[in-house]
Amino acid sequence: MNTKKKMLLYNVIFLLFCGGLFLFLWRAPEETTARMPYDDTHQKFYTMQKKEADKQCSSCHNPEGVMPLPGQHPPKHRCLFCHKKVAR
Repeated sequence: MNTKKKMLLYNVIFLLFCGGLFLFLWRAPEETTARMPYDDTHQKFYTMQKKEADKQCSSCHNPEGVMPLPGQHPPKHRCLFCHKKVAR
C-alpha cells in the first residue's frame, strides 16, 4: 500500500471516529442532578473551594440531619462533583 492511500485511510478512520464520538456526546442525556441551592443555608459554601465545602455537607445531609440522602446515593465525599453551584 502506498503512502498516499495509507494517509487517506488513516484520515477516513480518524473522521469516522470523531463523527462517532460527536454523535455519542450529542445523544447524551440531559443533566438531571439538582444543583446546590443559593439560599441562606448554602450561601457560605459558594465562597469556599469545592473540597472544603464537600467536607461540610454531611453535617446536615445525614440520616439524622435536615435532609437525609436517599438510600442508593453514590459516595458522599464528592458532593459538588455532581451538585454544581448555581450561577449567580
